[in-house]
Amino acid sequence: MHPILMYAIKAARAAGKVINRASLDVSTLKVSVKAQSDFVTDVDRAAETAILDVIRDAYPDHGILAEESGTAGSNPDSDYQWIIDPLDGTTNFIHGVPQYAISIGLAHKGVMQHAVVYDLNRNELFTASKGGGAFLNEKRIRVSKRAKLNEALLGTGFPYRMFDHVDTYLAIFKDLAQKTAGMRRPGAAALDLAWVACGRFDGFWELGLSPWDIAGGSLLITEAGGLVGDLTGEQNYMETGNVIGGNPKIFAQLIQTVGPHLTAKLPA
Repeated sequence: MHPILMYAIKAARAAGKVINRASLDVSTLKVSVKAQSDFVTDVDRAAETAILDVIRDAYPDHGILAEESGTAGSNPDSDYQWIIDPLDGTTNFIHGVPQYAISIGLAHKGVMQHAVVYDLNRNELFTASKGGGAFLNEKRIRVSKRAKLNEALLGTGFPYRMFDHVDTYLAIFKDLAQKTAGMRRPGAAALDLAWVACGRFDGFWELGLSPWDIAGGSLLITEAGGLVGDLTGEQNYMETGNVIGGNPKIFAQLIQTVGPHLTAKLPA
């Protein structure tokens, strides 16, 4: 295992301890609203601090992009950037729904190199290093082999914060609902992507995500033999926040299905 990945795991487990303690009584949490349906708690901030403490101690010259603190206190000129979501699925967490995760990724010159997605509730640790494969609790994982869209189970995320493109989303949803075996919206995109990597979902699509939602999970999928792209299959999903992932055959059929719904106003 690469030393950098070992530190990413150490950071994820440190944050996990913070979150697990808080999960024992979520009724006492102090919740703030960042935007409509976009919440943050003291736990998000404390978990992020736990991650940053580990990373900055080991790699003080690296850049950082974290959900709660942004790029504050990091090196903007570094070729390395850690992309961190300390608690993906905060809304689930504050409602006591056990579907949330920690996502940590490291990019070098914009290319993802290492990733950890840690599901605390199931004690499932997803890891990947570029060129080294993807793993769940140290066991190699692969995307599903399902080849037909009408047999595929997809993950997605409903619009909850930005509604500029809700009509486009609903049109895509309607189309895919009639062409697939079903869609699920668990509420934590990093975990949804990890579930594509291990074959629980055959594909995933969502609009308007942030880089920290996508970074770790995208590398898991590609290292598990899958494909990730924007709504046209290109590689700028980290910039647009619009993402499709899946095993190669389902990915291609998702791109084909989504394509007719795209408009000039919707960044691909």
